[in-house]
Amino acid sequence: MYDVTVRFCDRYIEKRSRTHDQMVQAARSGVQNIAEGSQASGTSKKTELKLTNVARASLEELRLDYEDFLRQRGLVLMPADHPVLKRFKARRCATLEEVRAWVEEERRGQTRTDKDKHGSRKTARPSVPVSESPCASVPSSAEFVANATLSLLNLCCYLLDRQLEAQAAAFEKEGGFTERLYKVRSERRSRG
Repeated sequence: MYDVTVRFCDRYIEKRSRTHDQMVQAARSGVQNIAEGSQASGTSKKTELKLTNVARASLEELRLDYEDFLRQRGLVLMPADHPVLKRFKARRCATLEEVRAWVEEERRGQTRTDKDKHGSRKTARPSVPVSESPCASVPSSAEFVANATLSLLNLCCYLLDRQLEAQAAAFEKEGGFTERLYKVRSERRSRG
């Protein structure tokens, strides 16, 4: 998502604009705060919870920026069950290059050949048109990428919400590092 956002901003947002910088920084903040919070988890559940929440807020900000991009340009914000997004999700892109290839295929309406779980070749042709209207033009690459990134952001935000709930429950139940350390010291003192 970070790589896609950097590429998206470089291609579709004025490089010297505040929006360009804000979107790239929000994507970076999301990634970095998840990593930093995970690293802090061993010594401070409170810090882990705080950093995960910062990551979640950054990704929410980024999500709003992508929605603004689409709205301000009169582009379509696709619902989660849109055929294009279903194909994107099924593709499970793991790299920027895979996202780029998916966009190209969608723009061309190409047929793609994959192998099924038995190694047999199967053909995956978009069974539902990209647009609802036969007269509508093919969406731009920016429209595809913005919607695909929104799909990723929705998933990330959902997972971070679940992670925050679990972290809060663990913090409430176990306390932080300081509380656990105090408990261990108190137990040792009471024993002798």
